[in-house]
Amino acid sequence: MAFEPPQRLVRALGETAPAGDDWLTRLPGTAERAVARRELAVERVQVPGGRSSLVVLVRRADDSPAVLKLAPPRARPESERAALVHWAGLGAVQLLETDAEDAAEGVLLLERLHPDVSVRSLPEAKALLEAAGTLRRLWVEPPGDHAFETVAERTGRQAEAMRATASAYAEVAELVDAAVGAREELSASAPEHRLLHGTFRQSKVLAGERMPWLAVGPDPVVGECAFDLARLVRDRVEDLIATPSGAATTRRRIKRLAESLDVDLERLRGWTLFRAVESGVRALRVGRPKDAELLLEFAGWL
Repeated sequence: MAFEPPQRLVRALGETAPAGDDWLTRLPGTAERAVARRELAVERVQVPGGRSSLVVLVRRADDSPAVLKLAPPRARPESERAALVHWAGLGAVQLLETDAEDAAEGVLLLERLHPDVSVRSLPEAKALLEAAGTLRRLWVEPPGDHAFETVAERTGRQAEAMRATASAYAEVAELVDAAVGAREELSASAPEHRLLHGTFRQSKVLAGERMPWLAVGPDPVVGECAFDLARLVRDRVEDLIATPSGAATTRRRIKRLAESLDVDLERLRGWTLFRAVESGVRALRVGRPKDAELLLEFAGWL
């Protein structure tokens, strides 16, 4: 089978590829080796798939369904592997097996969920409830010897990139200043340090067999829970922007999520601001002006 990467993946990786990166060119060969090592039967490549990895639906030698995931080094697959091992299937998809070659090539063999059924398919209120319940199960103490990036480290890098972009786009400077200021204050007083999903949203929660809903695709980080919850606040942002009551709905959503997961409301608001501005500025930087406009308008409500 030809392991042709979906165009969504090609476009997304093209936005962030460092000079000389040839991961996409090598991807078909990497996939073929991973399939052959395990004698997997390939069903299909998941389309449109994600923005950071190739997902292939496969069957193992015993005919049980599984997912083969291949990710470039900049997507931190080893960090994802370590988090999945630590969660051991509680709230997240299970890692089925691993070997040294997998680690070197960014390959993960995962439990098969229902790839086309996420909580985003539910009515909004129900989707938020189920997503929040899944997220709560992931917030555990990290391993004592962990090598996960911290929220302070990740957001520090992001803040530097935001400042650099703001110097070229004067119209975002005020929002960037507010977001970076919020980040500095929040980072100085984190109330807890938990293992976080890192990129959690409704589309990252898929229907499963072991449990009704399980999280996939973490970019794990260690820090306070409000940081993880902040990305969920802006889910379906295009719908929020399209309604006259979008700003009020956002404020109610922050309050509801903060109360349901016992997170400080102002800290959640602050991290929601930072993450929305960071995403909006990044979209501007890589040439996605429509996405940037949505995200920065949303951030202005906060």
